[in-house]
Amino acid sequence: MDHFNVLVLNQISANGLARLPADRYTAAKALPQPDAVLVRSADMHGMEIPASVKAIARAGAGTNNIPVKAMSQRGVPVFNAPGANANAVKELVLTGMLLAARNVPQALRFVTGLDPAMADMDRAVEEGKKAFAGIELAGQTLGVIGLGKVGCLVADAAIKLGMNVMGHDPEITVDAAWSLPAQVRKALSVSEVLRNANFVTLHVPLVEATRDLVNADNIGLTRPGTVLLNFSREGVVNDGAVLAALNRQHLGWYVCDFPGPAIVRHERVIALPHLGASTREAEENCALMVVDQLRDYLEHGNVANAVNFPAVAMARESAYRVAIANANVPNMLGQISTAMARAGLNIHNMVNKSRGDVAYTLVDVDSPVAANVLADIGAIEGVLAVRYLPLTPA
Repeated sequence: MDHFNVLVLNQISANGLARLPADRYTAAKALPQPDAVLVRSADMHGMEIPASVKAIARAGAGTNNIPVKAMSQRGVPVFNAPGANANAVKELVLTGMLLAARNVPQALRFVTGLDPAMADMDRAVEEGKKAFAGIELAGQTLGVIGLGKVGCLVADAAIKLGMNVMGHDPEITVDAAWSLPAQVRKALSVSEVLRNANFVTLHVPLVEATRDLVNADNIGLTRPGTVLLNFSREGVVNDGAVLAALNRQHLGWYVCDFPGPAIVRHERVIALPHLGASTREAEENCALMVVDQLRDYLEHGNVANAVNFPAVAMARESAYRVAIANANVPNMLGQISTAMARAGLNIHNMVNKSRGDVAYTLVDVDSPVAANVLADIGAIEGVLAVRYLPLTPA
């Protein structure tokens, strides 16, 4: 097999990097012609990504810092680690709910404002605490918008705390549906959740359909005093709409992981500095997951958890494998098969899947593949990338 160079743009867990065998991988922060990129939060949109890059792996869930569309056009998969940081985010959501329910931020500000030299501090505390009486979570209704791994974990934890839970996700996966607690009541729309919940938590990706999901048109549907939590992505909630709802004392609290300039100093905002996945455990889980996915792709062409490629896995039954990324257009498989047949190659096994505009094919053949055959396949109109993955050196 080839030797692979992996460009590391951020601090990645040492245990994750240790999954790259030193005899076949070089992982460093400065490499001229990397085969792959490992990244956490670094913004790659303004970066000149070398043509040598065959894959990008993000040690986290969101990929907004990566030019995914441009990579798709080059036939480069972008991997992420969905669910690897889910428990960390779940725990922070619960923290946010408890902080808001018990008015903890205001109470802390009151206590830090006390004069340590005052003679009657006990009396001041007893009189002051009346302003911070809160509510208990048990018996309250939590609305969960987005029922992926994080949303399901939050729903389950809330039920165990005695809350009533309703959830909405029009694109819920089969796996998520199986893991969703049976007690969760199904809501048919975002509006239904906003109307009926005392706490609303958002767990959706930031795409065009979810931008400003909570906005000036629907935030007024919430019950007076509702606590809105956003540990998803900043653009999912319109900060101006939240600010207006807080100022007219309709929204009780806004708890988020994104301290934007419009909201950061508001007394009813609990804004955290993007701590959702900032635990040792989550960072390590993400690193382990994406490194394993990256290795499997570089060495065997298998694709798992790519945001722009279909999931494709094929057991190796031959030493000679070709991986092809192409535009999802008719007759592509026929042209690939014809090119191989013309070269006298017998196809041992083949898997082809598509996702949106991108299709991906793995082909195992019974004999070595010459460079001119790979060039012929690469010249087919619509082919984006061709990789030869022999188990022995080519």
